[in-house]
Amino acid sequence: MRIAIGADWVGFEMKQGLVEHIRGLGHSVLDVGADSSEPNDYPDYAEKVGIAVVGDQADLGILVCGTGIGMSIAANKVNGIRAALCHDAFTAARARGHNDANVLALGALVVSLPHAIELVGIFLDAAYEAGRHESRLSKIRQLEER
Repeated sequence: MRIAIGADWVGFEMKQGLVEHIRGLGHSVLDVGADSSEPNDYPDYAEKVGIAVVGDQADLGILVCGTGIGMSIAANKVNGIRAALCHDAFTAARARGHNDANVLALGALVVSLPHAIELVGIFLDAAYEAGRHESRLSKIRQLEER
């Protein structure tokens, strides 16, 4: 699987750990930055990951900032992105299974690296269940078109 990953300066260290872990699982990683813990702006990385996912350069995306809130808001402005902010296993599984989320947002100040690794694993392993959820996703796509 091809995973695009980005973080702002607060999420930089966690991103580095996640990149190493994801590569260790055998996935390819497109790291769009940040490249240091120098202050920067999270929307820049949310946009880069979003464009990589909708542009078919990546199958899924992962974003990290302090809380994950800003990243999820910014990423969801990219047409076709369904970014889900997850802090626990249940929401990570549901994000993919029920919402066909294509980007996982994490908060480096909210979850530890070992917990983030667990959430990434759940997110990457989960599959969209379709069925009754498809009509809801269709409505989301209609919202994007308006």
